[in-house]
Amino acid sequence: MPEVTIIGPDGRLEGRYHQNADRDTSPIALVLHPHPQHGGTMNNKVVYNVYHSFARQGFSVLRFNFRGVGRSQGSYDDGLGELSDAASALDWLQSYHPNAPACWIGGFSFGAWISMQLLMRRPEIDGFITIAPPANVYDFAFLAPCPSSGIVVHGAADDIVPEEDAEKLVTRLQMQKAITIDYQTIGGANHFFDDRITELSEIIDGYLVKAVKKKTKKKIAGR
Repeated sequence: MPEVTIIGPDGRLEGRYHQNADRDTSPIALVLHPHPQHGGTMNNKVVYNVYHSFARQGFSVLRFNFRGVGRSQGSYDDGLGELSDAASALDWLQSYHPNAPACWIGGFSFGAWISMQLLMRRPEIDGFITIAPPANVYDFAFLAPCPSSGIVVHGAADDIVPEEDAEKLVTRLQMQKAITIDYQTIGGANHFFDDRITELSEIIDGYLVKAVKKKTKKKIAGR
């Protein structure tokens, strides 16, 4: 899990990168952390576990600190700069994997909001994992239409982002055509999935196994 330095729009960004053994054919994934002003870092346990879920399924995967967090340069920029940071991180990842057969993005809380904005701007992103999207704080109306299928996971006991707000977001997405949105809740889980990380990882692992198999079958059928 080597440390990497990414040249971002406001200076250096600190990251952690896992390279799959087969660099030329592995899919890639980028994972984004929660709010920088509320203790969010790339070492957040949810982000860490999503990162390793991708790695277990054969992805080359990157997580990094937004500007002003850890050793990343710059300062918090209300989401605009953080979106630019994420775009630079994805550029870096793609430069190492120009032939990646698939590109995914994952995000937790604030990172979920940023990741879905990046999804709208980068048509090469094939799928997403969104955890505890703060739909009661930020406007997700830009997902119209949402260009890719994915999964939303939420804690049933989340007292920061009530489940009903996440469910409303998911319902709007599920009404859209040509995509499939899976929605999973974890009973008793709070916003940070305290004591529920194992269940969260199992859900993500299971979803990725199915998604990778489905993509492989489509690729074989298209030959």
